[in-house]
Amino acid sequence: MRALRDQGRYGPRLRDVLPAFTGVVAAVCALAAALSAGYRVAGAVVPVAGVALLALAVAAAVRHGRPGARRRLGYYTADELHELDTQQLALAVARMLRRDGWRVRLMPAPDRPRLCARDAAGRRIDVAFRPVAEPLPDEDLPHPHPHGGDRGSPLRLVVHRGVFTDRDVRWARRERTIRLLDGSALRRWAAGARLSDLLSQER
Repeated sequence: MRALRDQGRYGPRLRDVLPAFTGVVAAVCALAAALSAGYRVAGAVVPVAGVALLALAVAAAVRHGRPGARRRLGYYTADELHELDTQQLALAVARMLRRDGWRVRLMPAPDRPRLCARDAAGRRIDVAFRPVAEPLPDEDLPHPHPHGGDRGSPLRLVVHRGVFTDRDVRWARRERTIRLLDGSALRRWAAGARLSDLLSQER
């Protein structure tokens, strides 16, 4: 037993799980007390309704906690991001944009997919995916936007799962409408941070 514990294979000790176990017991006791008090005040309808609501909440949590449902809502783990190819990464970023309230159009391409999006305030954003931020010769101008309305220059976002070089950062700073989103920021976005907060930190 001691050898297994030294190797980290025996499992947690009681003192490791005691705080969480105490919290669960306290929550269950509090819920039981509330249902009991409700029963005394209003009869059986309170505990029945309480149990039904609890069952619905548990079912919703389990359903939304499944990897497929979580990803469709725009939440990804770092390992999941690492496993995506470029096309799948574009789909993941589209879902994260929708989670943040953007209307998104995905323009698939075998090697260089693109996204264009608009939020409720009319702001536009073009998203490109590539290993480095240096623009290719045919990418100097943003692609035509399918949305109507104002035709001002959209924000151009370059998504990269790695780390941008100093040259990439200097290039983006010269271009006033360019923002870079590196792997660290992408993982925070996928975990639930808002894109606007990440871009304000980036600047």
